[in-house]
Amino acid sequence: MKRWSLAAATVASAALFLSACGGSGGGGGGLLLPPPTATTPPVTTPSAPPAAAAAPKFKLAIAATEDVPGTFGNAGAYEKITGTFTGEVDPKDPRNAIIQDLSLAPLNANGKVEYTSDFVLFKPKDMRKASGVLRYDAPNRGNIVNLDPYFASRGYVFLTAAWQGDVPAGPGKLTLKVPVAKNADGSTITGTYRAELLPTVATNDSLPLPGGPFNAAMQAYATASLDNTQPGYVLTRRINEGDARQLIPASEWKFAKCSAATPFPGTPDETNVCLKNAWDPAYMYELVYVAKDPKVMGLGLAALRDMVGFFHRGASDASGTANPVAAAISSTIASGVSQCGNFMKTFVHLGFNDDGAGGKVFDGVFAQIAARQTNINMRFSIPGGGGGVRTDHTAFGQAGTRGLSKDYVDDVAQRRGGILSRCEASGTCPKLFIGFSGTEFWTLQGSPLLTDAWGTADLVQPGNARIYYYASTHHLLGLPSMPGTNAGALYTTNANTSVIPVVRALYQNLEDWVVQGTTPPDNQVPKLADATLVRPAQVKFPAIPGVNYTGLVNTYSLLDWGPDYRPQDESGIATQVPPAKLGRDYAILVPQVDADGNDIAGIRSLDVAVPTGTNTGWNTTSKPGTIDQAGLFGSSFPFVKTAAQRAGTTDPRPSLQERYTDQAGYVAAVTAAANDLVARRFMLRVDADAAIANAISNPVLP
Repeated sequence: MKRWSLAAATVASAALFLSACGGSGGGGGGLLLPPPTATTPPVTTPSAPPAAAAAPKFKLAIAATEDVPGTFGNAGAYEKITGTFTGEVDPKDPRNAIIQDLSLAPLNANGKVEYTSDFVLFKPKDMRKASGVLRYDAPNRGNIVNLDPYFASRGYVFLTAAWQGDVPAGPGKLTLKVPVAKNADGSTITGTYRAELLPTVATNDSLPLPGGPFNAAMQAYATASLDNTQPGYVLTRRINEGDARQLIPASEWKFAKCSAATPFPGTPDETNVCLKNAWDPAYMYELVYVAKDPKVMGLGLAALRDMVGFFHRGASDASGTANPVAAAISSTIASGVSQCGNFMKTFVHLGFNDDGAGGKVFDGVFAQIAARQTNINMRFSIPGGGGGVRTDHTAFGQAGTRGLSKDYVDDVAQRRGGILSRCEASGTCPKLFIGFSGTEFWTLQGSPLLTDAWGTADLVQPGNARIYYYASTHHLLGLPSMPGTNAGALYTTNANTSVIPVVRALYQNLEDWVVQGTTPPDNQVPKLADATLVRPAQVKFPAIPGVNYTGLVNTYSLLDWGPDYRPQDESGIATQVPPAKLGRDYAILVPQVDADGNDIAGIRSLDVAVPTGTNTGWNTTSKPGTIDQAGLFGSSFPFVKTAAQRAGTTDPRPSLQERYTDQAGYVAAVTAAANDLVARRFMLRVDADAAIANAISNPVLP
């Protein structure tokens, strides 16, 4: 029998974080909003569809069943089932009323709106060895998430299925087919849309829509007209987000494909942009145009709700095809990483954890490295939008409610109600874990989850939620360090890979909470109360030679997208594009550091508890003239090895020799820290033993 190994699981987990979900901003009205008591988000009370309505029908189509190589602990052999799940949503059911444009989608013969989601299901071949836990891993931009070897050894059933309706079909991709909304008379719906086009080299080739740092490979919303001289069509450029926009005349760009063989004005094309003069990589280009044919993207929320409900409780589909895990699931857990963690928070916030029969879709949810929400439920939705200092700074996805509690008050926007408001009202809240890296503070505007909007008081988190901060990490959890030149960064990238075992232990804690009722460890976050959460200018970063700490963070302004957009729900129709700033900013705070520059608060994994260098959640772009961070990368600054080497520098940080004396001292420190993490339930014993063995076999000192 093949044994589970730390190395295999670490590689698998790192791959999960890199391929399973990355990156996602805001709003209010043009006038000061009414007092909070008047702006409580609407709560949908569960109610049955009208008696005369035919029940929604589901169809399961299995395309292939294949063996998974190897075996996994007591669960033994696994198999991989690939197929599609076709469902239908009743637009008259109150539980679906929040889905944008659902009432404008075409109906099937059953009077419902259809969708089809690709899925992959991993399960023990012998379902008698299944543990009863189904774990859903949300795919990032359609990328399949493979099973986790450690949790496979525990007998999990793993489901990864499409939720994002703008993913193009392709090898290894999971797609969701959703309909296009039409006006009531059948005519085409149009509306204002904005795209950021980001050339990486000087080129006369056309650039494809939708553009942006995270959406380049997604399906675009086509222009309503190839005539860019009409009102509503504007192309501008600027170097930094705060710079004045420079207008590019309509005569100098076209909706077209062009290349060296087909120069400007090129061949007319509804989803490509051709520029008369070469695109300049020093600039970012902003295109505002009239788009057409919005997809009912919010169906992805209902698709996940109904599909998980089917695999959890269904015996067979409407045609009699058997559910391959029927009667074997007792608990459900959702995992979403980055973009997908934002999606899972949106799923809960908009009320979709209500299965319609008084139960929960998911008993537990882990929203991993997820600071905000995902913009999936508006007209011309862009679920893959990110957030950065320079690009996507005002992207959709950051307006949605940040606080968790149903009693949360947003004093900047003057709104009341948090992510858990709807599920609290219906009694369907899951047990919720949220995990943060340092990048969530520096680049992805995460601190409003922890404090009031002004940054003056720590929030009290709900009892069914835990927030864990992974000290001195970056967004790309588990990614080995690389030279900054490989990442467009000034500094070598973050080297804290020891966070992966911490994350694995937290997944185990969530399972124990869901299945056994075992209370998990308390929140581990930086706080205002103990000065471990501070303003960027208050960070006491050491004067490391060659390092310039700038304190640059991604700011977070209250934005106005027009009166038909509901910012707290990331829903509705945006008519003010680009958005207007309302002159009120949320406080953005960051973790305080110790004398080495490593974060004080949070879960200090072995690379932080027994450091060989400084790791941060921020890095700086190497692009000349650009004010920005290096995407979602953090930095790493190693300690010198010996006291003699340090004597020749101005580095204030003690050398490895001064810290640990010798290799035996280093191993002793790793052993003590690993045992402490195990005792606090932030590391599994098997991972601690492997880490100690690794420290012995890979010396850092003589």
